[in-house]
Amino acid sequence: MHTKEEKLAAFGRLLDIMDELRVKCPWDRKQTNESLRPNTIEETYELCEALMNEDQNEISKELGDVLLQVVFYAKIGSEGEHFDIADVCTKLCDKLVFRHPHVFGDEKANTAGEVSKLWEQTKRKEKEGNKSVLSGVPASLPALIKAYRIQDKARNVGFDWEKREQVWDKVKEELQEFETEVSAMDEQKSKEEFGDLLFSLINAGRLYGINPENALELTNLKFIKRFNYLEENTLKKGKELKEMSLEEMDFYWNEAKKLES
Repeated sequence: MHTKEEKLAAFGRLLDIMDELRVKCPWDRKQTNESLRPNTIEETYELCEALMNEDQNEISKELGDVLLQVVFYAKIGSEGEHFDIADVCTKLCDKLVFRHPHVFGDEKANTAGEVSKLWEQTKRKEKEGNKSVLSGVPASLPALIKAYRIQDKARNVGFDWEKREQVWDKVKEELQEFETEVSAMDEQKSKEEFGDLLFSLINAGRLYGINPENALELTNLKFIKRFNYLEENTLKKGKELKEMSLEEMDFYWNEAKKLES
């Protein structure tokens, strides 16, 4: 691993390169906050993919791509004399110190749960902090992640099940209500009850220490792997998937499952 001096030198080199690119590269010179935004979203998702795959080499590479976005925005900010990378780092450091009074102050927190509650309390004390418990949840978050964050924030102020096992009654209740509306063929109420069912399942995952976003992505990857196996073996037989019976497809699907185990 590198020394602190080597790390600072590497970061300084990145800043120097960014300065030069903004002057000498036509593409880099024309970029704006708006034009970079799609790249930032894409790079973030690519980092998430590397994290899910636990590919350390790719994680390192994608972290660099995300860091480039941060440095780029800071450079644009400095050109408009609004802020620079030092302001970004200083504000982050000040925030971390303020939100960790159990490390840098006199507060006590011995567990991760106690730290989370303390974090929410200190956030609301900040000068420009959130006025309500849920106001800190970004409106633009994907619905599944947003549901988890909403529930987590509510938990930090004590709004949660007394025992996690109690959540299963809620899941069963929501499933029954969904089935009732589906049977009644009420499209709008079915949609609402399905949302309630998903929300209760996300809550169950949270209570049992399972991040629903990560769990669902693992299932997505598993489905893709099995479906690709099914498709590849179908093509080897000179057939198209649409020509296969469900029974034939199930044969290769189950074969893929056996290979995994």
